[in-house]
Amino acid sequence: MTATARKIAMLPQTVEDPRKERVIAFTPRAKSSYRPLLQRLSSIGEKVLPPLIMTAVLLIIWQMAFGVEGSTLPSPLQVWADANDLIVNPFFDFGSQDIGLGWRVLTSLERVAIGFGFAAVAGILMGALVGQSVWAMRGLDPIFQVLRTIPPLAWLPISLAAFRDSNPSAIFVIFITSVWPVLINTAAGVRNIPQDYRNVAAVLRLNPIEYFFRIMVPAAAPYIFTGLRIGIGLSWLAIVAAEMLTGGVGIGFFIWDAWNSSRLSDIIVALFYIGFTGFALDRLVAALGQIITRGTAAS
Repeated sequence: MTATARKIAMLPQTVEDPRKERVIAFTPRAKSSYRPLLQRLSSIGEKVLPPLIMTAVLLIIWQMAFGVEGSTLPSPLQVWADANDLIVNPFFDFGSQDIGLGWRVLTSLERVAIGFGFAAVAGILMGALVGQSVWAMRGLDPIFQVLRTIPPLAWLPISLAAFRDSNPSAIFVIFITSVWPVLINTAAGVRNIPQDYRNVAAVLRLNPIEYFFRIMVPAAAPYIFTGLRIGIGLSWLAIVAAEMLTGGVGIGFFIWDAWNSSRLSDIIVALFYIGFTGFALDRLVAALGQIITRGTAAS
């Protein structure tokens, strides 16, 4: 057999179906292109499914426990029947006190924003002073430790006597409640600034303002945002309690008014609004801290 005949005889054994090659080449690419999407869906499912499952279990237990006749508390189905308008339409407005819980939450959040804003500024400045100066720490720290143990509502009569108005009184209660964790954590962060940073500031001959913004605040940022995160939670707790006593259109007064009218279903719906709003505020401050501190803040 000649060399040419041998090549012709071997030819069918070496040539493969081109469609088969396309299938073999296409399949791994398809799998690799869908892999990130599948991983993302799996990650979302791991975070979302457990809370949903636990919520469903708790609702079933709640329904079984209080769904019987003569129960002292309403069941989930009863809450839905009694307070459907508050759940479905949180921003209705029929004038005066007949408004949705969404507007009430926004009113309370406005007070929290003002009081917590003042607390954040004052807490960071005073914390920087206490953390930087030994004499300031010795003189002010005992006073701060005494004041921070006073319950928030104990300040309400003093603030009402001083401001003679419920709105600034509630804002003051928020301020005096949330300023302490910001102050204490800022002071701890400033005291833990590495000595190398201070040496660099001395070499560069930074003035106090430059040192504050370029060295102190960035170095103490993880501590500061930990204090801010605690403070925003305390602010939301304080405003709800203060509004129960001062009145107005906030979410706290709504709960007190619903209790006086024996509307337990409305109270339960309002509690869910309070919880979800507090959770959102905590996540917001935590996310801001993660961005500014590049992931070094406490999660």
